[in-house]
Amino acid sequence: MKKLLHIGCGPKRKDKTTAGFNTPDWHEIRLDIDPSVQPDVIGTMTDMAAVDDASVDAIFSSHNIEHLYPHEVEPAFKEFLRVLKPDGFFVVTCPDLQSVCALVAQDKLLEAAYTSPAGPIAPLDILYGHRPAMALGNLFMAHRSGFTQRVPDGTLRACGFQTVASLARGKAPFFDLWAVASRSARNEEAMRELARAHFPSSALRSA
Repeated sequence: MKKLLHIGCGPKRKDKTTAGFNTPDWHEIRLDIDPSVQPDVIGTMTDMAAVDDASVDAIFSSHNIEHLYPHEVEPAFKEFLRVLKPDGFFVVTCPDLQSVCALVAQDKLLEAAYTSPAGPIAPLDILYGHRPAMALGNLFMAHRSGFTQRVPDGTLRACGFQTVASLARGKAPFFDLWAVASRSARNEEAMRELARAHFPSSALRSA
């Protein structure tokens, strides 16, 4: 069985990752900084010492990397590369600041960009973190950096990932980026196959 490292899992399980990972072929290992969500491994993205070198087949990270300070992004990506097997890959999604800032430029900073299960989400929440959660004391939700499509793409390559494919969904209710990065070199069709398996169908339709 292939091993999936679910980074920054929060309370979520494998069924909340991607269609490609939500199969019996994948064994999920949940990693989070917050002990209250009962992860398999307690750790941070920049220090995953409890995870062995070249020990997992894939990594999934949803809306975590924006919680890093800018200078922590490269160390985190290098940690991800370290724990991946030679043919492993990394799937990541995070807010797309280019589309969010378009709303800010329209003076809609505090207007609802979309409504989530947690309630209305304004551009301010996407930029700096979900205000209601932080008001209740969950400062793990604070955002410390941000990305447009070119930034994670270039940083992943600079950190040693050989092949990267990415896209942006710059409209409600998404305002997000998706990328898949392979530790080894893969051809275009192989990357398209990974994207079809792990990107949302709506993201592929908008690409």
